[in-house]
Amino acid sequence: MADESATESAQATDTREAAVPAPKKAVAAATRFVRDGGGEATAVIEPIGAAGVRILMVAQDGGVMGDVVVKDVATAHAVVDAVAGLTAGEWDRELSAAATPQPGHWRKMAGWVANT
Repeated sequence: MADESATESAQATDTREAAVPAPKKAVAAATRFVRDGGGEATAVIEPIGAAGVRILMVAQDGGVMGDVVVKDVATAHAVVDAVAGLTAGEWDRELSAAATPQPGHWRKMAGWVANT
């Protein structure tokens, strides 16, 4: 009986997440990034507090990095699912080694700290 409840709960969660629409602007930006980066990229979904959730993308071609920020994790998954060639991943050794930050990346990511 407990196993049935857990299964039903997991299915309900999957249904809710699947019903979340992917914002067109975020999908368009991620699609351009993947296309310009060789047709494939890995996305790492990172909650960033009150600002939302960051989808950090690492392109297959040269490890160029890009990102899109959306309101929540379910929306981030919807964006990744909507973009051909974009797969969800984690910061493992292979992805970390492939990522190639562009000049100025550290200043941009540090925000106000780097500009004071």
